[in-house]
Amino acid sequence: MNGSPANEALNDDSSGAWVVLGKVGKVHGIKGWVRVISFTETSDGILDYPLLRADFDASVAPTSATRQLEIDDYKQQPKGLIAHFKGIDNPEEARLLNGATLSVERKALPPLESDEYYWYQLEGLTVINQHDECFGIIKSMLETGANDVMVVKATQESIDDRERLIPYLSDSVVLKVDLGKRVIRVDWDADFLA
Repeated sequence: MNGSPANEALNDDSSGAWVVLGKVGKVHGIKGWVRVISFTETSDGILDYPLLRADFDASVAPTSATRQLEIDDYKQQPKGLIAHFKGIDNPEEARLLNGATLSVERKALPPLESDEYYWYQLEGLTVINQHDECFGIIKSMLETGANDVMVVKATQESIDDRERLIPYLSDSVVLKVDLGKRVIRVDWDADFLA
């Protein structure tokens, strides 16, 4: 992925072309290393994208709330991933990165098979069951040991105001995903407890 130098501020992008892959955690040591909390399938999946867009809370970095960071070294540790960003060489500079979200452009993500989806593609889809009952929209996705789970938040169009946890099982629960219509059809009854 090509980009501007690590410390150059990026242009604001409101088109939604960025996908959050993780965030920066606490400082580790005295040479500018930080913990990286990865949201990728495997914790080291974020390393496939050495240039990342870092978005900061405006109260922390009001003049430059977005910048590009380049991972130039990393270590996998029992407690997770630690990384070093080019040009960040002391704990004071590293501390300023704490809490920043780390993103890549969607077009940098590898293509998937026709029946596979990234989580960001599913979030916001309306969930309708086999009886045409609307449960709401997918607020987020959760990874469990057995399978992914859709967290479905009720909306005004929902049959009730319950938040539902519905397993994402393409062979039994998920009947159809229609990204164009922003709808996912599920084989799930309204009275299921999950």
